[in-house]
Amino acid sequence: MKRPILVVLVAMCCSCFLINGFAQDDATDSNRKVVNRVVPYYPAVARNMGIGGNVRVEVLVSPDGSVRSLQVKGGHPMLAQAAADAVRRWKWVPATHETKEPVVVKFEP
Repeated sequence: MKRPILVVLVAMCCSCFLINGFAQDDATDSNRKVVNRVVPYYPAVARNMGIGGNVRVEVLVSPDGSVRSLQVKGGHPMLAQAAADAVRRWKWVPATHETKEPVVVKFEP
């Protein structure tokens, strides 16, 4: 009789920790407002070849609104560096903590 009760209690505790962990992940993915957006340089080789599209970047923004780090998540390799260089110079509204911000940079030939 004690064993089933113990199993139920352990399961309830684990589910509470998992729910709290997911809620914290969601809180870091806010959509802070961009204060200064730098337009990326379109590489001449990519433009001449007619290469365009979107580059997806995940940015870790520090509390003061500057970029702490970023990761390119997708897009054409010829455009990724130009997108990353531009987004590194972006500024966001200051906040009380750092956040992860999804960014999509569009290149149209």
